[in-house]
Amino acid sequence: MSIQVFIDGAVGTTGLEIRERLSNRDEITLVTLDEAQRKDAAARAQALNAADVVILCLPDDAAREAVAMIANDRTRVIDASTAHRVADGWTYGFAELDEGQATRIAHARFVSNPGCYPTGFLALVAPLVRAGLVPADWPLTVNAISGYSGGGKALIERFEQDAGLAFRDYGFSLAHKHIPEMQQHAGLAYAPVFAPMVTRAYRGMIVEVPLPLAALPARPTRDALLDALRSAYAGSALVRVHDDMPDELLIGTDDAGTDRLDLRVFTDAANTQARLVATLDNLGKGAAGAAVQNLNIMAGLDPVAGLTL
Repeated sequence: MSIQVFIDGAVGTTGLEIRERLSNRDEITLVTLDEAQRKDAAARAQALNAADVVILCLPDDAAREAVAMIANDRTRVIDASTAHRVADGWTYGFAELDEGQATRIAHARFVSNPGCYPTGFLALVAPLVRAGLVPADWPLTVNAISGYSGGGKALIERFEQDAGLAFRDYGFSLAHKHIPEMQQHAGLAYAPVFAPMVTRAYRGMIVEVPLPLAALPARPTRDALLDALRSAYAGSALVRVHDDMPDELLIGTDDAGTDRLDLRVFTDAANTQARLVATLDNLGKGAAGAAVQNLNIMAGLDPVAGLTL
């Protein structure tokens, strides 16, 4: 029996990619609205209530409104906005977050898709906090750079129309909307200092967390950090922990266009400092790929169906 899926907001970057990924899958039927119906509240409400699973690719307020329009107790929701990532009653849709998260997603009615930056941060930090290698009250920082497609239509248009725009550093209010999910889902006592940046590449992302190993109470070695990460993601088809320490990591090459999440640990020769680095596609594992993975899990399908490994 086919699963009825309605993508509310299928005209944005993430929604379009999700629709493309699902359009040729026999086990899924897409509920669609034409342009006029898309702006009609009654037509949207009918689609929201007719679907088995709704994927919301909307601004936060519109996502909350869409959830309120669901009048039955059957339709399940995956929300790709920021609206519900730390909300009560919602399951966080990062299947690899811990060993029980995929099961929670499978049984959840409401699932919040993770943010792209938090996906890299949490993949690096959460296992180390659980293992006691990084204290939950440690003052963490995270530096991350993304392709401009993650900024939505306005930022895409800005980069594509302004040939002189090469780099954007932002988030100087220190109140970026991704910070609450980073703190909550890593189990941190304090919010990390987050420095987000955007570069002139359409897609791709590097997320980095520096650690002063010599100052940490556990004084973890590189091997200990790698062992904790390998243990956390053993058997994962998407998250890969690498042993190498290349001289450089590039955006817009290996990770763009995939759903992988690659993790590396760089240390100095004396093992006094470390740079934890995650590379991923901001539209893959950072957005559309994660939504498809969550849909697969919720529907009891192969978790990596429709994904690029």
